[in-house]
This record gives sequence, C-alpha cells and structure tokens, in this order.
Amino acid sequence: MDKPKVVLGVSGGIAAYKACELLRRLSESGHDVRVVPTASALHFVGETTWAALSGNPASTEVWESVHEVPHVRIGQGADLVVVAPCTADMLAKAAHGLADDLLTNTLLTARCPVIFAPAMHTEMWEHPATQENVTTLRHRGAIVIEPAVGRLTGVDTGKGRFPDPAEIFEVCRRVLARGPEAVTADLVGRHVVVSAGGTREPLDPVRYLGNRSSGKQGYALARTAVARGARVTLVTGETGLPDPAGVDVVHIGTAVQLREAVLKAAADADAVVMAAAVADFRPAHYAPGKIKKRDDVEQPPIELVRNPDILAEISAERARPGQIVVGFAAETDDVLANGRQKLARKGCDLLVVNEVGEHKTFGSAENEAVVLAADGTETPVPHGPKEALADTVWDLVAERFS
Repeated sequence: MDKPKVVLGVSGGIAAYKACELLRRLSESGHDVRVVPTASALHFVGETTWAALSGNPASTEVWESVHEVPHVRIGQGADLVVVAPCTADMLAKAAHGLADDLLTNTLLTARCPVIFAPAMHTEMWEHPATQENVTTLRHRGAIVIEPAVGRLTGVDTGKGRFPDPAEIFEVCRRVLARGPEAVTADLVGRHVVVSAGGTREPLDPVRYLGNRSSGKQGYALARTAVARGARVTLVTGETGLPDPAGVDVVHIGTAVQLREAVLKAAADADAVVMAAAVADFRPAHYAPGKIKKRDDVEQPPIELVRNPDILAEISAERARPGQIVVGFAAETDDVLANGRQKLARKGCDLLVVNEVGEHKTFGSAENEAVVLAADGTETPVPHGPKEALADTVWDLVAERFS
C-alpha cells in the first residue's frame, strides 16, 4: 500500500526545532513526509536536517526542480498538510491567499485536510488581526489548533506556546484516519465541553473515595473533536494523561468542583459530553487529621451524602437553545435496560451505555458501547479503539446540529 503523503510546513519561529519530533513521529508511523520550510525557518533548523529526517528533499523555492512543477504537485498529491509551527505571518498569508514561496503555493493547491499549529507570543496570538485570520481559516474548513499556555521565548509566559509534538501527531493521526470526510471539519465554529476521568471525594488528608476511571475515553473525545475543528474545553479529574493539543483544560478534584467547572464552560457551549465517572456520593464529614486505626475503639461507619446530579441538571436547564447533551452510563448488569431507564431519567439527548468491570473498559485503550438516543434510535459501536467510539458520538452530535 502507498504510504499516506504528509506535507510538513515549517515557518520561522523558535519552535521550529520541536517540529523535528513531529517529523520523526510521522515518519516512523509509516507516513511519507515532505518538509516544506520557509526561508525564515531555515535560520532555526537547516535544510540538511529536514532532508535527513524525512528522507525527502526539503526546499523553500518554487524555482528548484521546475520540471516537476513543485508549487502545484506537492499540494495536489498530499493526503494532509500540517504547518507546525505556524507563525502569525504564515496565518495571515494563508488567510489572504498569498503565494510568495513554496509553502504558501502548496497551501493554495492542497485539496486535502490542512492543520495549522500556531506558536507565537501571547500579544500576537490575541491581536484582532490574528484572531480574524484564524476565524477565516476555520470558516474555510482548516483546523487551527489552539496554542498551549506556558513558557514562551525569553522570560515570558502565556498562551502561544507550541503544543506538545506528540499531541499534534495525535491530531494528525485522527484527521488521516477519518479519510476524505476530514476535508470538511464538521465541528468548525462549535464549542464543545467534555468531562473526563474520575472524581475524588476526600475522607481525610490521606484517603479519598474514587473509582477506576482512566479518563482515556474523555480524552479521546476531546482529541477527535479538535481534529474535527471544534473549540474544546476539557474538564478532567486526575488521570496522569498529557493535556491534548488545542484543548482548554480545567483540572478538578471533586464532583462539586466538576459541576462548577462544567456549568461555567457550558454557558456558551453547543454540546456537552459528560464522559467523567462522577462519584454519586461523598463523605458527609471530612476528618482534618488522618483517621487512625485503634484496637481499643470501634470505628464508626462512614456516612455518605449524595453528590449533585450534573447530567440531569444540565439536561433540564440547557444553557442555550439547541445545546446537545450527551451522557455516559457505566453498567455491570442489565446494561441496555438500565441504560434506557437512565436516558429517560436524565433527560439527555444521547446516552453512551457500556459494560464495565475490573477487566472491562476502565484503563483500556478500547471500548464497546451502544449509543441510545432520546428519539428511540440505537447505534451499536463494536469493540475497538476509544477514538472510534468518540467519532461515532461526534457523528451523532453533528447530525443533530444540522
């Protein structure tokens, strides 16, 4: 089989050296990568490095190998174009259709999915001109990954940091996996909120009540939503997983904190997907010191109180007209019967029902489920990667948007 052809555009920012890691991941995972740097990018990483790592020539000029018409052929033959890092200057050129070098010509001739991974100082990212350029590109179907928050060039910190190359690779992988459908980013212009992981209800300074949720399904939902063009807010418990590229991440601990964060983020959201494993109960009393085990005293039982039902609350009180709410039901027996009852009780639009247990779903990279809809339809999702289930969920959400 032919290897998927990826064009890696590199523009002139200090983060250009990090693109080498993205190139390595793309090449080692079986992609045929052609690096097209700008002249400014070569001030940071030389042409020889790009050629050696990719196994293909790297050029900035339309005047080299003219008989091959590179300014047209490279874009025409690509399955994916990703510009990483993408400077403010490159965003502006792409938005306005300029074509003054090989990379900008390639962007104009590409008919495949295009991903931009911006990296710049906070002031440049937040400038109205840059934001208008981003909006324009997204409106045309391009995927513009939100930059990360962190250390920038020099002593500055803020939003504008180049996302983790491993996470950009995951976005590329998901876009390529969707095939021709990815050319149309069907969640562009949508804000979606995803909850993930398990909550922890503290009992004393040492102990808490928790569950086995790994957060992998919620993170898969966030990553696939980014790959389909959405602006994503991820509200997550402790998972140990790296923050997905292009996602605004809110870290929480308890169910009460999760409720506050979800309600805040859902205020302008088009869809809310509650994939988190939220504790139904919490200890009625928190012990300020570690509860000691004593042989001469019988310990009283731990009294529990109910946590708020976040899914039912956001389903009953939609923050905006047309908002889609998706719930998850982890069941151990009578899976579908319990799922149908929960769907009616919670009032959400979709409910993803799966069977869980010590060796099922939790912590696994794979899942199997049935998506129940309020209109009575049922969509089975066979055993497979959690990204596949995530794409099915977004397919059903996108149908309801339209």
